[in-house]
Amino acid sequence: MPAQPQEKNLMSPAEYLEMERTSLDIKHEFFNGEVFAMVGASRNHNRINVNLTKKLGINFETNPAHCEVFSNDMRVKTAENYTYPDLTISCGDARFEDDKFDTLTNPVIVIEILSDSTERFDRTKKFAYYRAIPTLQEYILVSQHECWVEQYIRQNDMWGYQSYDGLEQILKLESVNFELPLSEIYLNVAFEDEPRKI
Repeated sequence: MPAQPQEKNLMSPAEYLEMERTSLDIKHEFFNGEVFAMVGASRNHNRINVNLTKKLGINFETNPAHCEVFSNDMRVKTAENYTYPDLTISCGDARFEDDKFDTLTNPVIVIEILSDSTERFDRTKKFAYYRAIPTLQEYILVSQHECWVEQYIRQNDMWGYQSYDGLEQILKLESVNFELPLSEIYLNVAFEDEPRKI
């Protein structure tokens, strides 16, 4: 989901959380003292989010690892920063920053649906913030403009990369032992734009 920068007045993490917990209409992400307002998402973005939430949620109903999927209202703490991933998966006991239970600290998988305005940030600095979370095992990037999913998997101190680019492909979420066909991720998604060249 795209974010837009607020004023340049820097905040402390505590000030951000106090503001965010009383914000009724708009969610904000927090990076290095700066606050960024989250703005609306496209139809494709929403359809992909719903498809992923539904398929993962159904799978985890009987998952022996006791995993849980959180959609984009669950805040995640990354060092001193705070984000709202499109989807987050936690396994075992979900851990939170405090007794408000609104800031997850131990995600196993983070999924971001790429938006034009945030794609570069999601691929670079945001990924660096996520990599600092000790429990994180997989980072998934999902295009909304074409059938293309990218997967980064933690392998000791390195991150492996896998790309999936066709409806017949199957995304293998290694850390939760689940396979998800791209045809289900992109169910009812209509691509209106030409595929982008990266």
